[in-house]
Amino acid sequence: MAVRVHPSFRVHPGEWLRTEVVEANALSISRLADHLHVSRQALSALLNGRAGLSAEMALRFEQAFGLQADTLMRMQAAHDLADARAHAGAPRIEALTPA
Repeated sequence: MAVRVHPSFRVHPGEWLRTEVVEANALSISRLADHLHVSRQALSALLNGRAGLSAEMALRFEQAFGLQADTLMRMQAAHDLADARAHAGAPRIEALTPA
């Protein structure tokens, strides 16, 4: 039996970064984008939950703020999996037993 994660735990890493890093440090998206050497549009899409966190972007946040890129990537994977489970439109697959 699969354990279901409560929707409140489905935190998009970009939204978390926006509130806990960007807003907490009173940074503008433009200034941070320049500092991270990424476009303002790409950073805005991430921070507003419209784009997923890439490994490259996780490394940029690690270098700039000392956050662990591995942890940020686990947040993204957990979010993606919870989202897929919540919107599971795939056919039901029965457990496969050895012949």
